[in-house]
Amino acid sequence: MAAVGRVPLIAGNWKMNLDHLQSIAFVQKLAWSLKDAHHDYATTEVAIFPPFTDLRSVQTLISADKLDLAFGGQDVSAEESGAFTGEISARFLKALDSSYVIIGHSERRTLHHETDDEIARKVAAAITHGIVPLICVGETAADLEEFGPSAVPVAQLTAALARVPKATDVVVAYEPVWAIGSGLAATPEQAEQVAMALRAVISDVLGAGVASATRILYGGSVKAANIASLMREPNVDGALVGGASLDIAEFSSIVRFLKHVGT
Repeated sequence: MAAVGRVPLIAGNWKMNLDHLQSIAFVQKLAWSLKDAHHDYATTEVAIFPPFTDLRSVQTLISADKLDLAFGGQDVSAEESGAFTGEISARFLKALDSSYVIIGHSERRTLHHETDDEIARKVAAAITHGIVPLICVGETAADLEEFGPSAVPVAQLTAALARVPKATDVVVAYEPVWAIGSGLAATPEQAEQVAMALRAVISDVLGAGVASATRILYGGSVKAANIASLMREPNVDGALVGGASLDIAEFSSIVRFLKHVGT
């Protein structure tokens, strides 16, 4: 289990799914489901990452109904403002009370060709506006075969933290690209091996105290059937959930992993 003091975080990345009306119904049902199950948010934090067009609706609902769900953006611009058509600045996300923002997701790295330097600039932009960056790192199957299980994630995280001040709150998600959407998750031992290496990077760059407090998530075909085994590992502090986060029953079960994780 995660070290004492690190509250587990289960994060749902909706990707390009659910419009703003659908998001309202979804958040209401998710909150009701967790309330009916007597979920204690003090023991496991829950965050959702809707599309940009849903954020105002989600913020209004969560604020009005005083829900304990956290939320954030799926990406952010490295720029503050200006002639950057289609971009969303960290200042905009902060104005909507976003607690988090996903940065460096494998789909952004692959489909939008985001570089390590651009990701580092985005991380710095989020921190400047008081938003916790959820930094994604991970290797492809080819990377795994060529470089081994942790070399690429370690290099990506080292670059992403290059502009981060000491004593800064960040979240890191290890998402092996070969596992995402495949139905085949990394084994708990594989996730733990990489998470331990990533924590060592945080210690080297930001200090041992920050490393001890930083939550490291696993992402890649997470489901209710495998979350308990993943969460038994001492350096795995939660999950970044993709497809399963759109299934309320499944996501709720993942959130309530403590009911069946054991020790």
